[in-house]
Amino acid sequence: MRSDRPRTLIGHGYDLHRLEPRPPAGPGQPLVLGGVHLESDRGPIAHSDGDALLHAITDAILGALAQPDIGQLFPDDDPRHRSQDSAVFLAEACRRAAQAGFGVASLDATVILERPRLAALKDRMRAHIASLLGVPPERVNVKGKSHEGVDAVGEGRAVEVHAVVLLEGIEASRFGGLKAGAERGGGRRGPGRGRSGPGPAR
Repeated sequence: MRSDRPRTLIGHGYDLHRLEPRPPAGPGQPLVLGGVHLESDRGPIAHSDGDALLHAITDAILGALAQPDIGQLFPDDDPRHRSQDSAVFLAEACRRAAQAGFGVASLDATVILERPRLAALKDRMRAHIASLLGVPPERVNVKGKSHEGVDAVGEGRAVEVHAVVLLEGIEASRFGGLKAGAERGGGRRGPGRGRSGPGPAR
């Protein structure tokens, strides 16, 4: 590791998606957070699969690296990203981190969603996100919060996510987990791949 490179980097990521009724009542997509399928009568309006949690984590990693954000790397007017599994976006952020000589030391994310409640699903989200990052689950934290009926989030019309990631410099030879994670997400995935939960999420 070069002596002039910082040992740690910190990044913050944020994402919000509008939620609409699911078909046939409306155009909402299946609700997926952290790669886990949630049972809900409302879902995101998004160009990709609309996984706001993975989007925020991706932007947190890219932000720590001072790299272009998720909207610049994967613009929503590019048809290649239509219904794309968000694990692919996260894998690219991990690849860039590895290329720069950094790995994830810890992740703390807050999901603000009125319903459904996340208490019973947080451990599955943590485990799945950890597998995508190539780190132990104890380095990943996911918190669920309510907006107490205030604004669009509190009224159940949107989901909001904040994520903070700590990257630490590691030797290239120690990139096993992250590199494997990046390789797993290197291409377009079929329906339901890279997610935890019943059935396809698109």
